[in-house]
Parts: sequence; structure tokens; C-alpha cells
Amino acid sequence: MSCEAEEVSVQAEIVTIGTELLLGEIVDTNSAWIAQRLTTIGLNLYYTTTVGDNLGRITQVLKQALERSDVVITTGGLGPTVDDVTREAVAAATERDLVLDPDLLKEITAYFARRNYTMTENNRRQARIPRGAMIIHNPVGTAPAFAVEHKGHVIISLPGVPHEMRYLMENTVLPYLRERFGLTGIIKSRVVHTCGIGESAVDARIGDLMQLSNPTVGTRAHPGQTDIVITAKADSPAEAEALLAPIEAEIRARLGIYVYGVDDQTLADVVNGLLVAKGLRLAVAETLTRGELARTLSGAREGAKALAGSVMLPHAQAAQQVLGIEAEWVAREGFISQAVADAIAEAVRRLYGADLGLAIVGPEDPGAEGAPPTYFSLATEEGIVRGQPRPGRSGVAGMNWLLFLGQDLVRRHLLGAEPN
Repeated sequence: MSCEAEEVSVQAEIVTIGTELLLGEIVDTNSAWIAQRLTTIGLNLYYTTTVGDNLGRITQVLKQALERSDVVITTGGLGPTVDDVTREAVAAATERDLVLDPDLLKEITAYFARRNYTMTENNRRQARIPRGAMIIHNPVGTAPAFAVEHKGHVIISLPGVPHEMRYLMENTVLPYLRERFGLTGIIKSRVVHTCGIGESAVDARIGDLMQLSNPTVGTRAHPGQTDIVITAKADSPAEAEALLAPIEAEIRARLGIYVYGVDDQTLADVVNGLLVAKGLRLAVAETLTRGELARTLSGAREGAKALAGSVMLPHAQAAQQVLGIEAEWVAREGFISQAVADAIAEAVRRLYGADLGLAIVGPEDPGAEGAPPTYFSLATEEGIVRGQPRPGRSGVAGMNWLLFLGQDLVRRHLLGAEPN
């Protein structure tokens, strides 16, 4: 059965409001979350805009959004202060005035009373909404939300506080949009995670699958990994799964060991899961990654069971003081070397009585000109397994890349595969 023949095409747009977003003082996580939820009910998202706390500019953005999109969702600017002007902007964009809603005012007053908070005069502003708007009651905060119908389009204004916005989206907005636009179909995605292979190499292996129309297949490159996103449109979750499953299986068959998980699985989750399943524990020693590998593993699922312990070695003296590695030998070999990485891996394994010891040893600034490569060594009861030495990259992206390489060395060993 075709899932596209009677598809209802509804176009959505997100407008995030707040000068702090433009200045980078706050990272916009709302847009990504809303986008993911809209796809589950079959809405097509084509635009996302961020605008500061300026009435004229917000109004202009909203007018443009209403001209090109069936649904406009705004977040932010619903607070009580003078720079919270989303209400005024929506009213102007939809050609109506603001009115004080007495029932809404009672609701806000009761919220403050239940919590023994003092309600100030400016909180009354939050009870002012565009005339004719549908109130979206907010039991988890003070900022009421609302929806306005305008010439066949709808604009929905939600608080910028993430937990309030998410509550209202799940409990009111998504059901409303389904009913309002007769959305019976769904869009379901599966994200297949790979590591140790670049985006161009992935494309060379699965490029023909990217020509499919339903499901669609695309790639996203991240430091250390390439994600493959499979997206299906169908009338039900079961039908969507029937479209996704064979494509996922084909991708796994073509990419093999490079695939490490799907959806919300992280590489650390997978490594920890393999360790626990085999009854093994891992100890970690790291230099340039400054403890990030240990934090990543310990913070993932099963981290407490899988990680035996960790040490951070910022310089050669620490290798002697913490692990007892002879200083003169380290000086002869060079602290940043494969031989020292091997010794550190074995020493940290013994220190914590672990089954495996992983060492990542590299220069303080791996991206500097002339810097030596970063070395990866995994000590096992049978001997040393070495990852390929890698030239470094500066910055957070470079750090994340090294973390992935170290984790992948462990994963491959546990699966009986050759190191990458």
C-alpha cells in the first residue's frame, strides 16, 4: 500500500524569540526538540527563525511566517517583563488587539498563592492575550500559552522554559494539531550510528539507498562518527517500521563493524553494555583528553559496573607518581610515544585490577604544527592491542574525535574485530 497517495501536506515553522539566543548566552534546544516532535505527527518543517526581543522585528518575522506556513510555533517572550513582547507581536501580526482575560488572571493569581509567592503587578501582563485566542493552560508555570487562527493559518505561542514548553507540546499542542489538520499519518525516523568511517566512505557504500523516496536515507557527519538517518512516512507506526526495518538491515549488512548502534544509543552505552555482558571491567588512563573519556563512560548506561577506575596524566612525572612507570625510561622513549602508551595501559589495568586497560596518550595541543600523533593502547590479559596513531585536531571537535577512537578500540576488541 502506498503511504504517499493521500498524504496531507502541512507546513510548519518555528520562531524562537529572545535576544539572549542571538547573543549565544543560551543555546536553543527548543527548536530541535519541537522539530523532532512535529515529525512524529507528519508535519513538514521548512523554516526555523531566531529573533531578538524587538516588537517590530518579531511582528515582521511572524507576518512572513504566516504567509508561507500553515503552522507557526513560537517559543519565548511570554514572561512578565517589558521586553517580553510576543503577545503584542502576535496581536499585531494577526491584526487584533490584546485583551485582559479575567479567568486567566485568576489562574495566574492562584498559581502564585499555591506556592506562597508574591505576585507583582507586572505578572498581570501575562493574562493579556490576543482577542479571540484559544488559551493553552499551563499548570507547570506562570506563562500562559495560546493559539490564534488567522486566515486559515494558526500561530501557537509557547513559553521558552524548556520543561513548560515540552509539557504543553505533548499534552495540548500535538493533539490539537492532529485534530485541526486531520493528521492521520506519521513520520518515523531511525538513526544508525557509525564510527571509524567518514561520510564520503559511507556514501560510497550506500549511495544508491539515498535515491529512495519512502523511506528516505541521508547522512549527518559529526566528530568521530557518521549518522545515517532513515525516515519513513506511513499511516501507522507498524507500517512505518515495516518500511524502516529492511533498509536498516541493508545498511548494517553493507557497513558491518562500522555500525555501533541506533537512535539514542551512544558509543559509551554500547561499550559499557559489552563489558557488562562479558563480565569485564575497564580502567582508563588519559593525557590530552583531560578525564573526558572517563566522564563519558561513567556517565553512560552501566557506567558504574563497567568502569573500574581512571587516572589523568597531564605530564610524564604523573606516569611515575601514579602508575610507577620508571621516569628515565619514559624520558628515553618520549612521553608521547606508542611504547609509553602501551606501558600506561598495562599499568592502569594492574592498578585497578581490571580486565582491560585503555590509554590515550597525546600532546597537549594535538592540532599544533609539528605535534606528534595521539597513541591508543588497550592492555588485555593476552597482551597489547594498538589503535592506529592519529594526527591530532584542535578544539572540542578534535577532542571528541579522539574520545570516539578510544572507545571504538575497546568496542572492536570486545566484538573480536580488528582495530581501526
